Amino acid sequence: MKNVHHPSSLDELQSLVAGTTSIRALGSGHSFNDVADSTGDLVTLDRLPYEIEIDSAAARVRVGGRVTYAELAPVLHASGFALGNLASLPHISVAGSVATGTHGSGGGNQSLSAAVAALDLVTADGTLITLARGEADFPGAVVALGALGVVTSVTLDLVPAFELRQYVREGLPDDFDFEAVMSAGYSVSLFTNWLATTVWLKRRSELAPGDWHGTRAADGPRHPVPGMPAGSCTEQLGVPGPWHERLPHFRADSPPSSAGEELQSEFLLPRGRAAEALRELRAIGDRLRPVLQISEVRTIAADDLWLSPYLGRDTVGVHFTWVKDTEAVLPVVELVEERLAPFDPRPHWGKLFTRWPSCPERFRDMVGRYDPAGKFRNDFVGTLLDT
Repeated sequence: MKNVHHPSSLDELQSLVAGTTSIRALGSGHSFNDVADSTGDLVTLDRLPYEIEIDSAAARVRVGGRVTYAELAPVLHASGFALGNLASLPHISVAGSVATGTHGSGGGNQSLSAAVAALDLVTADGTLITLARGEADFPGAVVALGALGVVTSVTLDLVPAFELRQYVREGLPDDFDFEAVMSAGYSVSLFTNWLATTVWLKRRSELAPGDWHGTRAADGPRHPVPGMPAGSCTEQLGVPGPWHERLPHFRADSPPSSAGEELQSEFLLPRGRAAEALRELRAIGDRLRPVLQISEVRTIAADDLWLSPYLGRDTVGVHFTWVKDTEAVLPVVELVEERLAPFDPRPHWGKLFTRWPSCPERFRDMVGRYDPAGKFRNDFVGTLLDT
Protein backbone atom coordinates (compact mmCIF):
# COMPACT_ATOMS: atom_id res chain seq x y z
CA MET A 1 0.00 0.00 0.00
CA LYS A 2 1.34 3.42 -0.97
CA ASN A 3 -1.21 5.96 0.30
CA VAL A 4 -4.80 6.08 1.59
CA HIS A 5 -6.76 8.89 -0.08
CA HIS A 6 -9.87 10.64 1.25
CA PRO A 7 -11.31 12.71 -1.61
CA SER A 8 -13.96 15.24 -0.59
CA SER A 9 -15.67 15.59 -3.97
CA LEU A 10 -16.55 13.50 -6.99
CA ASP A 11 -14.23 15.58 -9.19
CA GLU A 12 -11.36 14.94 -6.78
CA LEU A 13 -12.08 11.21 -6.85
CA GLN A 14 -12.19 11.13 -10.65
CA SER A 15 -8.87 12.97 -10.91
CA LEU A 16 -7.31 10.65 -8.35
CA VAL A 17 -8.39 7.51 -10.19
CA ALA A 18 -7.33 8.87 -13.58
CA GLY A 19 -3.89 9.81 -12.24
CA THR A 20 -2.96 6.55 -10.51
CA THR A 21 -1.65 3.30 -11.93
CA SER A 22 -2.96 1.04 -9.14
CA ILE A 23 -5.85 1.75 -6.76
CA ARG A 24 -8.49 -0.07 -4.74
CA ALA A 25 -11.56 1.22 -2.89
CA LEU A 26 -12.20 0.52 0.79
CA GLY A 27 -15.62 -0.03 2.35
CA SER A 28 -16.32 -0.46 6.05
CA GLY A 29 -13.55 -3.04 6.43
CA HIS A 30 -15.76 -5.99 7.33
CA SER A 31 -13.91 -8.63 5.30
CA PHE A 32 -11.67 -11.47 6.42
CA ASN A 33 -9.43 -11.90 3.40
CA ASP A 34 -7.43 -9.63 1.08
CA VAL A 35 -10.26 -8.67 -1.30
CA ALA A 36 -9.63 -4.95 -0.65
CA ASP A 37 -5.85 -5.07 -0.27
CA SER A 38 -3.52 -3.23 -2.63
CA THR A 39 0.18 -2.75 -3.23
CA GLY A 40 -0.80 0.54 -4.84
CA ASP A 41 -3.05 3.29 -3.53
CA LEU A 42 -6.26 2.91 -1.52
CA VAL A 43 -9.23 5.26 -1.54
CA THR A 44 -12.05 5.61 0.95
CA LEU A 45 -15.21 7.62 0.31
CA ASP A 46 -15.70 8.70 3.93
CA ARG A 47 -15.37 12.41 3.06
CA LEU A 48 -17.58 12.49 -0.01
CA PRO A 49 -20.95 14.26 0.40
CA TYR A 50 -23.44 12.25 2.44
CA GLU A 51 -26.16 11.16 0.03
CA ILE A 52 -29.55 9.52 0.58
CA GLU A 53 -32.13 10.49 -2.08
CA ILE A 54 -35.54 8.77 -1.88
CA ASP A 55 -37.70 8.59 -5.01
CA SER A 56 -41.08 7.82 -3.48
CA ALA A 57 -42.87 7.47 -6.82
CA ALA A 58 -40.40 4.86 -8.07
CA ALA A 59 -39.96 3.26 -4.60
CA ARG A 60 -36.18 3.55 -4.87
CA VAL A 61 -33.35 5.24 -3.02
CA ARG A 62 -30.02 6.51 -4.31
CA VAL A 63 -27.30 5.97 -1.71
CA GLY A 64 -23.77 7.40 -1.67
CA GLY A 65 -20.81 5.07 -1.46
CA ARG A 66 -19.95 6.11 2.12
CA VAL A 67 -23.40 5.29 3.60
CA THR A 68 -23.93 2.32 5.92
CA TYR A 69 -27.15 0.36 6.40
CA ALA A 70 -27.32 1.67 9.97
CA GLU A 71 -27.43 5.22 8.59
CA LEU A 72 -29.79 4.42 5.73
CA ALA A 73 -32.46 2.30 7.42
CA PRO A 74 -33.93 4.88 9.88
CA VAL A 75 -34.20 7.46 7.08
CA LEU A 76 -36.12 5.01 4.92
CA HIS A 77 -38.38 3.96 7.78
CA ALA A 78 -39.24 7.56 8.61
CA SER A 79 -40.38 7.96 4.99
CA GLY A 80 -42.53 4.82 5.10
CA PHE A 81 -40.10 2.58 3.23
CA ALA A 82 -37.92 -0.43 3.94
CA LEU A 83 -35.33 -2.63 2.29
CA GLY A 84 -36.43 -6.17 1.61
CA ASN A 85 -33.64 -7.59 3.74
CA LEU A 86 -30.63 -6.72 5.87
CA ALA A 87 -27.49 -8.54 6.94
CA SER A 88 -26.86 -9.54 10.54
CA LEU A 89 -24.68 -6.45 11.02
CA PRO A 90 -26.13 -3.04 10.08
CA HIS A 91 -22.76 -1.33 10.52
CA ILE A 92 -21.48 -2.33 7.05
CA SER A 93 -21.41 -0.02 4.03
CA VAL A 94 -24.01 -0.44 1.32
CA ALA A 95 -21.53 -0.28 -1.57
CA GLY A 96 -19.08 -2.74 -0.01
CA SER A 97 -21.81 -5.20 0.94
CA VAL A 98 -23.24 -5.17 -2.57
CA ALA A 99 -19.82 -5.65 -4.17
CA THR A 100 -19.14 -8.86 -2.22
CA GLY A 101 -22.60 -10.47 -2.42
CA THR A 102 -23.52 -10.05 1.24
CA HIS A 103 -26.92 -11.39 2.31
CA GLY A 104 -29.46 -11.78 5.06
CA SER A 105 -31.87 -14.69 5.40
CA GLY A 106 -35.29 -15.84 4.24
CA GLY A 107 -36.37 -18.35 1.65
CA GLY A 108 -38.08 -15.67 -0.43
CA ASN A 109 -35.43 -13.00 0.16
CA GLN A 110 -32.58 -12.39 -2.25
CA SER A 111 -29.15 -11.03 -1.35
CA LEU A 112 -28.54 -7.35 -0.65
CA SER A 113 -26.93 -7.11 -4.10
CA ALA A 114 -30.16 -8.15 -5.84
CA ALA A 115 -31.86 -4.97 -4.59
CA VAL A 116 -29.55 -2.83 -6.74
CA ALA A 117 -31.39 -1.19 -9.63
CA ALA A 118 -28.48 1.02 -10.80
CA LEU A 119 -24.99 2.05 -9.82
CA ASP A 120 -22.55 4.88 -10.57
CA LEU A 121 -18.96 3.84 -11.25
CA VAL A 122 -15.71 5.77 -11.72
CA THR A 123 -13.79 3.78 -14.31
CA ALA A 124 -10.05 3.53 -14.97
CA ASP A 125 -9.75 6.77 -16.97
CA GLY A 126 -11.73 8.73 -14.36
CA THR A 127 -15.00 8.71 -16.29
CA LEU A 128 -18.23 8.42 -14.28
CA ILE A 129 -20.71 5.99 -15.82
CA THR A 130 -24.11 4.69 -14.76
CA LEU A 131 -25.21 1.10 -15.27
CA ALA A 132 -28.87 0.17 -14.77
CA ARG A 133 -30.84 -3.04 -14.55
CA GLY A 134 -31.63 -4.28 -18.04
CA GLU A 135 -28.33 -3.16 -19.58
CA ALA A 136 -26.04 -5.89 -20.87
CA ASP A 137 -23.16 -5.26 -18.43
CA PHE A 138 -25.28 -4.65 -15.35
CA PRO A 139 -25.32 -8.26 -14.01
CA GLY A 140 -21.53 -8.24 -14.03
CA ALA A 141 -21.15 -4.85 -12.35
CA VAL A 142 -23.09 -5.35 -9.12
CA VAL A 143 -21.08 -8.10 -7.43
CA ALA A 144 -17.73 -7.09 -8.95
CA LEU A 145 -15.23 -7.11 -6.04
CA GLY A 146 -13.97 -3.66 -6.99
CA ALA A 147 -12.52 -5.01 -10.24
CA LEU A 148 -14.30 -2.54 -12.54
CA GLY A 149 -13.82 0.76 -10.73
CA VAL A 150 -14.93 2.77 -7.71
CA VAL A 151 -18.67 2.64 -7.00
CA THR A 152 -19.79 6.10 -5.88
CA SER A 153 -23.50 5.39 -5.43
CA VAL A 154 -26.09 2.64 -5.76
CA THR A 155 -29.83 2.84 -6.34
CA LEU A 156 -31.85 0.30 -4.36
CA ASP A 157 -35.40 -1.05 -4.68
CA LEU A 158 -37.67 -0.30 -1.72
CA VAL A 159 -40.73 -1.93 -0.17
CA PRO A 160 -43.29 -0.45 2.26
CA ALA A 161 -42.08 -0.24 5.87
CA PHE A 162 -43.13 -3.17 8.07
CA GLU A 163 -42.79 -4.59 11.57
CA LEU A 164 -41.36 -7.89 12.73
CA ARG A 165 -41.22 -9.94 15.92
CA GLN A 166 -38.09 -11.89 16.85
CA TYR A 167 -38.21 -15.20 18.70
CA VAL A 168 -35.41 -17.47 19.88
CA ARG A 169 -36.14 -21.19 20.18
CA GLU A 170 -33.61 -23.57 21.74
CA GLY A 171 -32.96 -27.30 21.48
CA LEU A 172 -33.75 -27.97 17.81
CA PRO A 173 -33.39 -31.74 17.19
CA ASP A 174 -30.87 -32.95 14.60
CA ASP A 175 -33.61 -34.61 12.56
CA PHE A 176 -35.68 -31.43 12.13
CA ASP A 177 -37.66 -30.71 8.97
CA PHE A 178 -35.37 -28.21 7.22
CA GLU A 179 -37.93 -26.72 4.86
CA ALA A 180 -40.62 -26.40 7.53
CA VAL A 181 -38.32 -24.65 9.98
CA MET A 182 -36.60 -22.34 7.48
CA SER A 183 -39.94 -21.31 5.97
CA ALA A 184 -41.53 -20.44 9.30
CA GLY A 185 -40.58 -16.76 9.29
CA TYR A 186 -39.76 -13.77 7.14
CA SER A 187 -36.13 -14.41 8.09
CA VAL A 188 -34.82 -17.52 9.87
CA SER A 189 -31.35 -18.35 11.16
CA LEU A 190 -30.00 -21.45 12.84
CA PHE A 191 -27.09 -21.05 15.25
CA THR A 192 -25.22 -24.24 16.05
CA ASN A 193 -21.96 -25.62 17.43
CA TRP A 194 -22.88 -28.91 15.70
CA LEU A 195 -24.10 -30.32 19.02
CA ALA A 196 -26.85 -27.90 20.06
CA THR A 197 -28.91 -25.74 17.69
CA THR A 198 -30.95 -22.57 18.33
CA VAL A 199 -33.46 -21.02 15.92
CA TRP A 200 -33.83 -17.26 15.51
CA LEU A 201 -37.22 -16.51 13.94
CA LYS A 202 -38.13 -13.08 12.58
CA ARG A 203 -41.85 -13.08 11.83
CA ARG A 204 -44.57 -10.63 10.83
CA SER A 205 -47.08 -12.47 13.00
CA GLU A 206 -47.00 -13.81 16.55
CA LEU A 207 -45.67 -17.29 17.22
CA ALA A 208 -48.13 -19.40 19.17
CA PRO A 209 -46.83 -20.45 22.62
CA GLY A 210 -45.92 -24.04 23.32
CA ASP A 211 -43.93 -26.70 21.52
CA TRP A 212 -42.51 -25.78 18.11
CA HIS A 213 -40.57 -28.43 16.17
CA GLY A 214 -39.39 -29.93 19.44
CA THR A 215 -37.87 -26.68 20.70
CA ARG A 216 -38.44 -24.54 23.80
CA ALA A 217 -38.68 -20.77 24.03
CA ALA A 218 -35.58 -18.99 25.31
CA ASP A 219 -36.27 -17.61 28.79
CA GLY A 220 -34.45 -14.36 28.05
CA PRO A 221 -32.45 -12.47 25.40
CA ARG A 222 -29.67 -14.43 23.73
CA HIS A 223 -26.43 -13.69 21.87
CA PRO A 224 -25.65 -15.91 18.85
CA VAL A 225 -22.50 -17.10 20.62
CA PRO A 226 -23.55 -18.97 23.81
CA GLY A 227 -22.33 -17.29 26.96
CA MET A 228 -21.80 -13.87 25.38
CA PRO A 229 -23.82 -10.95 26.81
CA ALA A 230 -26.91 -10.15 24.75
CA GLY A 231 -26.83 -6.38 25.22
CA SER A 232 -25.60 -5.76 21.69
CA CYS A 233 -28.38 -7.84 20.11
CA THR A 234 -31.66 -6.68 18.66
CA GLU A 235 -34.77 -7.13 20.80
CA GLN A 236 -36.22 -10.63 21.08
CA LEU A 237 -39.04 -12.35 23.05
CA GLY A 238 -41.61 -11.54 20.36
CA VAL A 239 -41.71 -7.78 20.97
CA PRO A 240 -42.81 -6.10 17.70
CA GLY A 241 -40.55 -3.46 16.20
CA PRO A 242 -39.47 -1.81 12.94
CA TRP A 243 -37.91 -4.00 10.28
CA HIS A 244 -34.46 -2.43 10.69
CA GLU A 245 -34.45 -3.13 14.44
CA ARG A 246 -35.30 -6.84 14.00
CA LEU A 247 -33.76 -8.10 10.75
CA PRO A 248 -30.15 -7.61 11.92
CA HIS A 249 -29.00 -9.73 14.85
CA PHE A 250 -27.04 -6.79 16.25
CA ARG A 251 -28.15 -3.29 17.20
CA ALA A 252 -26.94 -0.36 15.12
CA ASP A 253 -25.99 1.63 18.23
CA SER A 254 -23.82 -1.10 19.70
CA PRO A 255 -21.00 -3.10 18.06
CA PRO A 256 -21.25 -6.89 18.39
CA SER A 257 -19.59 -8.18 21.54
CA SER A 258 -16.88 -10.15 19.70
CA ALA A 259 -16.14 -7.47 17.10
CA GLY A 260 -12.61 -7.92 15.77
CA GLU A 261 -11.89 -11.08 17.77
CA GLU A 262 -12.88 -13.56 15.10
CA LEU A 263 -12.34 -14.95 11.63
CA GLN A 264 -15.21 -15.92 9.33
CA SER A 265 -15.93 -18.31 6.46
CA GLU A 266 -19.15 -19.02 4.61
CA PHE A 267 -20.07 -21.50 1.91
CA LEU A 268 -23.20 -21.29 -0.24
CA LEU A 269 -24.84 -24.55 -1.32
CA PRO A 270 -27.94 -25.66 -3.23
CA ARG A 271 -30.88 -25.34 -0.87
CA GLY A 272 -32.29 -28.69 -1.97
CA ARG A 273 -29.23 -30.46 -0.54
CA ALA A 274 -29.20 -28.65 2.79
CA ALA A 275 -30.06 -31.66 4.96
CA GLU A 276 -27.25 -33.76 3.41
CA ALA A 277 -24.70 -30.99 3.83
CA LEU A 278 -25.62 -30.38 7.46
CA ARG A 279 -25.19 -34.08 8.21
CA GLU A 280 -21.71 -34.00 6.68
CA LEU A 281 -20.72 -31.06 8.86
CA ARG A 282 -22.25 -32.52 12.00
CA ALA A 283 -20.11 -35.61 11.42
CA ILE A 284 -16.93 -33.53 11.74
CA GLY A 285 -18.20 -31.41 14.62
CA ASP A 286 -15.42 -32.59 16.90
CA ARG A 287 -12.88 -31.13 14.43
CA LEU A 288 -14.78 -27.85 14.15
CA ARG A 289 -15.53 -27.05 17.79
CA PRO A 290 -11.95 -26.41 19.04
CA VAL A 291 -11.66 -23.37 16.71
CA LEU A 292 -15.36 -22.51 16.31
CA GLN A 293 -17.31 -19.82 18.11
CA ILE A 294 -20.60 -20.52 16.30
CA SER A 295 -22.04 -21.51 12.92
CA GLU A 296 -25.07 -19.90 11.32
CA VAL A 297 -27.32 -21.47 8.68
CA ARG A 298 -29.50 -19.24 6.48
CA THR A 299 -31.39 -19.40 3.18
CA ILE A 300 -31.13 -17.00 0.24
CA ALA A 301 -33.22 -16.83 -2.94
CA ALA A 302 -31.60 -17.13 -6.37
CA ASP A 303 -30.51 -14.14 -8.47
CA ASP A 304 -28.95 -13.51 -11.90
CA LEU A 305 -25.74 -11.64 -11.01
CA TRP A 306 -22.66 -13.16 -12.61
CA LEU A 307 -20.38 -13.37 -9.57
CA SER A 308 -23.18 -13.89 -7.07
CA PRO A 309 -22.83 -17.03 -4.94
CA TYR A 310 -26.63 -17.39 -5.41
CA LEU A 311 -26.56 -17.24 -9.22
CA GLY A 312 -29.30 -19.39 -10.64
CA ARG A 313 -30.08 -21.40 -7.52
CA ASP A 314 -31.94 -21.07 -4.24
CA THR A 315 -29.26 -21.34 -1.60
CA VAL A 316 -28.44 -22.42 1.92
CA GLY A 317 -25.52 -20.57 3.47
CA VAL A 318 -23.40 -22.20 6.16
CA HIS A 319 -21.39 -19.60 8.04
CA PHE A 320 -18.54 -20.18 10.48
CA THR A 321 -17.36 -17.67 13.06
CA TRP A 322 -13.92 -18.93 14.06
CA VAL A 323 -11.53 -17.96 16.83
CA LYS A 324 -8.93 -15.41 15.76
CA ASP A 325 -6.11 -17.87 15.05
CA THR A 326 -5.40 -18.15 11.32
CA GLU A 327 -2.85 -20.94 11.68
CA ALA A 328 -5.31 -23.14 13.57
CA VAL A 329 -8.36 -22.19 11.52
CA LEU A 330 -7.15 -22.62 7.93
CA PRO A 331 -6.70 -26.43 8.11
CA VAL A 332 -10.26 -26.69 9.42
CA VAL A 333 -11.53 -24.45 6.61
CA GLU A 334 -9.85 -26.83 4.17
CA LEU A 335 -11.57 -29.78 5.86
CA VAL A 336 -14.95 -28.05 5.57
CA GLU A 337 -14.32 -27.37 1.88
CA GLU A 338 -13.39 -31.02 1.34
CA ARG A 339 -16.54 -32.32 3.02
CA LEU A 340 -18.76 -29.85 1.17
CA ALA A 341 -17.13 -30.41 -2.24
CA PRO A 342 -19.87 -32.82 -3.46
CA PHE A 343 -22.43 -30.03 -2.97
CA ASP A 344 -20.77 -27.52 -5.34
CA PRO A 345 -20.02 -24.91 -2.65
CA ARG A 346 -19.46 -21.28 -3.56
CA PRO A 347 -17.54 -19.06 -1.12
CA HIS A 348 -18.67 -15.75 0.30
CA TRP A 349 -16.28 -13.28 -1.34
CA GLY A 350 -15.55 -11.42 1.89
CA LYS A 351 -14.68 -14.46 4.03
CA LEU A 352 -11.86 -17.01 4.35
CA PHE A 353 -11.69 -19.79 1.76
CA THR A 354 -8.97 -21.74 -0.06
CA ARG A 355 -10.77 -23.30 -3.05
CA TRP A 356 -11.51 -20.79 -5.82
CA PRO A 357 -14.53 -21.11 -8.10
CA SER A 358 -14.03 -20.69 -11.83
CA CYS A 359 -14.32 -17.14 -13.10
CA PRO A 360 -17.17 -16.69 -15.61
CA GLU A 361 -15.67 -15.90 -19.01
CA ARG A 362 -18.13 -13.02 -19.51
CA PHE A 363 -16.88 -11.37 -16.31
CA ARG A 364 -13.26 -11.84 -17.37
CA ASP A 365 -14.08 -10.20 -20.71
CA MET A 366 -15.86 -7.34 -18.94
CA VAL A 367 -12.84 -6.64 -16.72
CA GLY A 368 -10.69 -6.58 -19.85
CA ARG A 369 -12.93 -3.93 -21.40
CA TYR A 370 -13.33 -1.75 -18.30
CA ASP A 371 -9.81 -2.04 -16.89
CA PRO A 372 -7.41 -3.20 -19.63
CA ALA A 373 -4.29 -2.02 -17.75
CA GLY A 374 -5.29 -3.70 -14.48
CA LYS A 375 -5.56 -0.49 -12.45
CA PHE A 376 -8.09 -2.04 -10.05
CA ARG A 377 -6.52 -5.50 -10.05
CA ASN A 378 -4.99 -6.88 -6.84
CA ASP A 379 -3.85 -10.38 -5.91
CA PHE A 380 -7.39 -11.41 -4.97
CA VAL A 381 -8.94 -10.26 -8.23
CA GLY A 382 -5.98 -11.62 -10.18
CA THR A 383 -6.40 -15.07 -8.67
CA LEU A 384 -10.08 -15.09 -9.58
CA LEU A 385 -9.48 -13.93 -13.15
CA ASP A 386 -6.82 -16.59 -13.62
CA THR A 387 -8.99 -19.43 -12.24
